[in-house]
Amino acid sequence: MSEVVLFHHIQGLTEGVQAFADDLRQAGHTVHAPDLFDGRTFGTLDDGMAFAREVGFGALGERGVAAGEAFGPAVVYAGFSFGVMVAQQLAQTRPGARGAILIAACLPVSEFGDTWPPDVPVQVHGKDADPFFAEEDLIAARALVESTDDAELHLYPGEEHLFADSSLPAYDADATALLLERVLPFLDLVRADA
Repeated sequence: MSEVVLFHHIQGLTEGVQAFADDLRQAGHTVHAPDLFDGRTFGTLDDGMAFAREVGFGALGERGVAAGEAFGPAVVYAGFSFGVMVAQQLAQTRPGARGAILIAACLPVSEFGDTWPPDVPVQVHGKDADPFFAEEDLIAARALVESTDDAELHLYPGEEHLFADSSLPAYDADATALLLERVLPFLDLVRADA
């Protein structure tokens, strides 16, 4: 069993993010899903972005790092879109991280250090025509995969951004099923290597 800290996207800790966490739990993993927005969820990306601007992306990032550090270091950090910022930072900078799962976003490794830690396996998942992912994030994801031996990039057809959140209109059940088919063995392997 792996322990996972899953960070939500810009629309908050939605029912769909919680359902994804439950899918991982049903496979035997321990999953924590900190709520960085104190119970607030938003019906649109724009509303979530407005809230994040008001509170401050930096402040929310600090809140996420503090939430992640509340758990032992030997965890897998996962995030959806906005949550990738926190998950990636913790995976790159916190000693003992077991892995990272980055969904619908990827930042340049240089945001949090010089290189990706060689002992931290990582998966990046995104839609190939997602306007939020298919440019800068995809470039960063490809660079990450090229920079380390234990990294995978998985692209799914379509343009939906938050495709793995079953509570949103962008939900893609087929892509999410495939994502889970790839994430669950990754978590099992991380557990087996512990």
